[in-house]
Amino acid sequence: PDDCDLGDVNCDGELNVLDVVLMVNMILEDEYDEIADVNEDGSLNVLDVVILVNLILDNIPNDTVTDIDGNVYETIQIGEQLWMAENLKVTHYNNGEEIPNITNNEDWVSLSTGAYGDYDNNPTNSETYGRLYNWYTVDDSRGLCMEGWHVPSDEEYTVLKDYLGGTSVAGGKMKEAGLEHWNYYSDEITEEATNESGFTGLPAGYRASYSGAYYDVGNLCSFWSSSEYNSSYAWYRLLTYSYSNVHRYYYHKLYGFSIRCLGD
Repeated sequence: PDDCDLGDVNCDGELNVLDVVLMVNMILEDEYDEIADVNEDGSLNVLDVVILVNLILDNIPNDTVTDIDGNVYETIQIGEQLWMAENLKVTHYNNGEEIPNITNNEDWVSLSTGAYGDYDNNPTNSETYGRLYNWYTVDDSRGLCMEGWHVPSDEEYTVLKDYLGGTSVAGGKMKEAGLEHWNYYSDEITEEATNESGFTGLPAGYRASYSGAYYDVGNLCSFWSSSEYNSSYAWYRLLTYSYSNVHRYYYHKLYGFSIRCLGD
């Protein structure tokens, strides 16, 4: 019938395993139904089954994870990795002790222990973009991510980048699509920002190690890894408004960057 969606073979308004069974039976019996012809190529075959299964999987709601403060985060499976699909907002370590919220710039640049800041010291910004943490927070034995989760290593970010097709394209697949939050540099970069992975990278900006000032909300996002470069620097990943690359650098541990947690 004309009012059934493609793939909804039994026309019950839902895409599920029953539609897959009916489609497979049609293929085996050499029958044709345009509703089952999901790729609309005029024939029913295994490609239609694959597309239908993917459509069904895409419609399954993402699971969520909750931090010690009660913040609830969407999660997304990317390859064999389970990622948070939002930036971390937590203000306590896993043992319940507070992570210091440092609002004074001079205090920020002299730290040697964990701390966080809200962009422009405005907690409302953190509701959208998450909080900005120095690397000492990542390295604290009290634990930053929820039980069963951890701050990803440099190597684990490389696994993500490779799965998404490599350095030159992975950033576009990790960034939120559209212009609600990102100030994309050009129409081309806007089109390349597909969020194909579901990672939904947001341009949270950063807090500088040398001044304690906040910069570049809307333009870029940096994610700490758990991997040190040396006693003063650690590895991170950068998504930016002007490229579809995902950049890998090391920066001073006093920078305030975003954090994503990865399932163990």
